[in-house]
Amino acid sequence: MKANFKVTADVVIGKIDPRMWGSLTEQLGRSVYNGIYQPNHPLADKNGFRRDVIDAVKKLKIPLVRYPGGNFVSGYNWEDGIGPKSKRPIRLDLAWKSIEPNQFGLHEFLTWCKTINAQADMAINLGTRGIDAARNLVEYCNFPAGTYWSNLRIKNGQKNPFNVKLWSLGNEMDGEWQIGHKTAYEYGRLAHETAKAMRIIDPSIELIACGSSLHSMPSFGSWEEEILDNVYDDVEYLSLHQYYDDNDHDIKKFLSSSIDLDSFINEVISICDAVKARKHQTKTMYLAMDEWNVWYHSKESDTKQKPWQQAPNLLEDHYTFADALVVGSLALTLIKHADRIKIGCLAQLINVIAPIVTNNEGTPTIWYQSIFYPFMQVANYAQGTALKVNSKVADYTVSNRVVPYVSSSAVYNQSKCEVVLFIENKAAEEVDFDYKLADFPQVTLKEATQFAGYDLDETNEKQTMQIENLKDINVNNQNCVNGKIAPYSWNMIRLSAISHG
Repeated sequence: MKANFKVTADVVIGKIDPRMWGSLTEQLGRSVYNGIYQPNHPLADKNGFRRDVIDAVKKLKIPLVRYPGGNFVSGYNWEDGIGPKSKRPIRLDLAWKSIEPNQFGLHEFLTWCKTINAQADMAINLGTRGIDAARNLVEYCNFPAGTYWSNLRIKNGQKNPFNVKLWSLGNEMDGEWQIGHKTAYEYGRLAHETAKAMRIIDPSIELIACGSSLHSMPSFGSWEEEILDNVYDDVEYLSLHQYYDDNDHDIKKFLSSSIDLDSFINEVISICDAVKARKHQTKTMYLAMDEWNVWYHSKESDTKQKPWQQAPNLLEDHYTFADALVVGSLALTLIKHADRIKIGCLAQLINVIAPIVTNNEGTPTIWYQSIFYPFMQVANYAQGTALKVNSKVADYTVSNRVVPYVSSSAVYNQSKCEVVLFIENKAAEEVDFDYKLADFPQVTLKEATQFAGYDLDETNEKQTMQIENLKDINVNNQNCVNGKIAPYSWNMIRLSAISHG
């Protein structure tokens, strides 16, 4: 099998916002407690944060973390998580039927973000609460001093404002499972009035409105159109959420998940642009893919968990090599839409459908799932400008959709004079590839790696998976890269390159 690709220096998709490679955490299962925060653990720092988790997250260079949810936020009182820990109330979390001790709250989260060098995407409760709680939270976080909430922040140990600049207006509000579920009209009106109040306090903030919870929702499409009628002037971003599974045990269908995601993104873009035209707007609505991942392994075991535990083992998928290939292809799809998707959150970060897993006892204290590796590479190296890739590859058909056996995204990082090629092989055979770089007059090979050679059902509890060198990659004097990629493989090639532009 052969695959041919071409990129041209001045044929671009758009600039990749570094926030595309963010993540999500909430008080769900062991994501926070016994994950991020475990004061009695031998590796805990003075703030109760696990140092091994901090080190692992830093390898991913997470630029942004969305918090506190997720479903958790729709029943959460943010005031429960501030002030002396001994006085914080213990609550029932209705979203996940768990006990919430509120030992990790606003200050802890924002301190942790600073520790891992990440920006906060603060979600507000538009389920059980609304305008008043939201405006108070913005005042608490961002107003300098001299008012009740800003002075309370100072009293609680934070003299300077947190200056949280990105806010999510609720979570999945069209989902019946959501505490405080709303119709599109109800949510649209509430989001509009809440945004208005928040911006009076801090006009510099950016806001994300809730799109439909999933592509498969009956409300999809009509939901986006109606809420945008209310909030188009108020927000910078509309959210998209999508998860994929292999419940059908059909590897070709599973590996085609990125084609479905691509279609979903294009449909949302079309809706946004139709509203823009109808409202005679000049502003472009950008997108926040602030929940995306593979999720299905743990669903059966989760139904057997007893309710009202603190930090139970929930949503702890142990990911396979096939899952890693799907996560990689989903990431390539985000790159291909860099002109419109500016924020992304792999959901979630620690223990809960996550690339990183902690052990409460024994060694290793922490381990990396299969999905850690492709996500780590895009988070580290998909920085700069996404280039349009022209391709000629073999394909197959699933559910009337054409799926290329080999897919690729390319990124030019001008500040590093580097082109990065990501190539994924969905075929069960080796592929010869040829990659032409036009208008890059000086191209040399810096690094070539592969994530390959594992059984599709293999997981990584024993930490046997690793990224290896991809050998026999050549760059000729016509700036053409060629070589072979393994069956079922994720590959990255970094090239020193200077464009004419």
